[in-house]
Amino acid sequence: MKNAVKYFFLLLSFIFLVYLSLPGPGFPNKLPDAIRSGEPADMETPLRREYYTDILRLNVMNHYLKEFSSKGSILYPTYRLNYPPEEAQTRVRDQTRSTYLEEIVHPFRESIYVNGMEPKLAKDVIVIDDKHWNAKVIVRYFPSNVVTRIIIGILTILMIYLVFRGWTQSLKDFVISRKAKITGFTRG
Repeated sequence: MKNAVKYFFLLLSFIFLVYLSLPGPGFPNKLPDAIRSGEPADMETPLRREYYTDILRLNVMNHYLKEFSSKGSILYPTYRLNYPPEEAQTRVRDQTRSTYLEEIVHPFRESIYVNGMEPKLAKDVIVIDDKHWNAKVIVRYFPSNVVTRIIIGILTILMIYLVFRGWTQSLKDFVISRKAKITGFTRG
């Protein structure tokens, strides 16, 4: 039983380190039928792209989830985090207006933020080249360094091992002390 647990832990650790060493999917493709913003503030960094689109939030998020969850035949574990729109100014770009903000994450790896601004008032209407758009979507990519991922992965595996070892030792000590109380003997 003891060896089976060790082998299982080693197998999971190996799979985890392989996952961390895989190449990232890169910046996701743009939304279909969207145009890229050419405003100077929108061109500050190659890790952030802005688009004008008529696609609604659900379809925007489905598009980026599909784009970011795989690269070729590699499927990455992916999950979504939803944030209050007010956090867009600190997570995406200063002075960003927002109606929704979500993050798509690969655990222990890279992530992207998808910020959308859908005009609700007449003063917020988006008109570019005489066309009305339903939304402006900003995608912010946060890549991660493979060496950093591996180091953090090894430290995580080490911490899991130490915590598990300490937990099993505490459990053994507890069982021994309970047996001693039941039989009336105590350790000296």
